[in-house]
Amino acid sequence: MIKHIVLFKLKEELPTDEKKAIMNQFKEAIEALPAKIDVIRKVEVGLNINPNETWDIALYSEFDSMEDVKTYATHPDHVAAAGIIAQAKESRSCVDYQI
Repeated sequence: MIKHIVLFKLKEELPTDEKKAIMNQFKEAIEALPAKIDVIRKVEVGLNINPNETWDIALYSEFDSMEDVKTYATHPDHVAAAGIIAQAKESRSCVDYQI
């Protein structure tokens, strides 16, 4: 099994209301993906509630293989969901590990 963990930081200059709207839109879109992409075993999106921390969004997902992660990453529905935060994103960090 592959665990895929991604952290996102949105641009500081975004107004708070806009930032929250983008984060909620992204969460909704990503969490709808298992119904569209059958290689996703589990997905969860957490929106940071601690203003003292750096990252705004944490995405946790599980796959059977790295090939499944690649299938997910290039799937048109995932690409569309990622597009929601594309212009608002300042940085991204990712770890994929096998258990």
